[in-house]
Amino acid sequence: MTAKSIIEEINDLLTEQVSIDPLRKKTIIEHYKQIVQSYVKVEQSVAVLTNYQDNYSHIFAGAFGSVFGLKSESTYIDSAFEDNIFNKIHPDDLLERHVLELRYFHFLKTLPLEDRHKYNTYCYIRTNNLEGIYKYITHRTYFLTSLSNGIIWLALCIYSPCVEQNQRKGIEGKIINNENGEILPVAKYLHYDKMILSDRELEILREIALGKGSKEIASELYISPYTVSRHRQNLIRKLKVANSAEAVKTALLMELITI
Repeated sequence: MTAKSIIEEINDLLTEQVSIDPLRKKTIIEHYKQIVQSYVKVEQSVAVLTNYQDNYSHIFAGAFGSVFGLKSESTYIDSAFEDNIFNKIHPDDLLERHVLELRYFHFLKTLPLEDRHKYNTYCYIRTNNLEGIYKYITHRTYFLTSLSNGIIWLALCIYSPCVEQNQRKGIEGKIINNENGEILPVAKYLHYDKMILSDRELEILREIALGKGSKEIASELYISPYTVSRHRQNLIRKLKVANSAEAVKTALLMELITI
């Protein structure tokens, strides 16, 4: 998975733009960088601090970074997606993790800004190590801070070793309340799945899943190819994926469509 559209998705859902004083912005980012860097020094994990507004990330690697071929240092990447890490993760687990974060994102949108920090995701994912063998590691996602209009600004992903290497069914993804350790019931956020795409987008996505092109879909639905193309881009943004094929895979896993 090389999902590239989270920035557009966030701005599509919350279109109001908020300007931040450059000095204040820099101060906030440096504050979080120092916190994350200190945390990594203690845990020796890998942490990715992502700025969604400006589309870049800082990767902080402790000793565990060797699993991904990372040196124990800080690395700047001009992307909100750490593809050098994603490429090591089992594609099935990466897709499931993507769906978990999508659900997490839409759940957070329903919360007051001051409550968003109370939750994080937790899952197990298989990663191809230096010996070419898939081993389980743990993955957590935190959305650290939002802009005043609700747009999620800074996020943190943490990759850590996993002691238990027993075979699992899926990634066992969870959304956890950080204050009390309780696992959020799936029913609390699963129903938001149905609100991600419009009826027309779902209709078009079903046709794409059947292998139909834009012209054929336009003809069957009595709309223009341009309209189909626009809907394609909208559903790609909303599902935070790179292309229509990934949108189909994500929607099937979430049971938004069936074929």
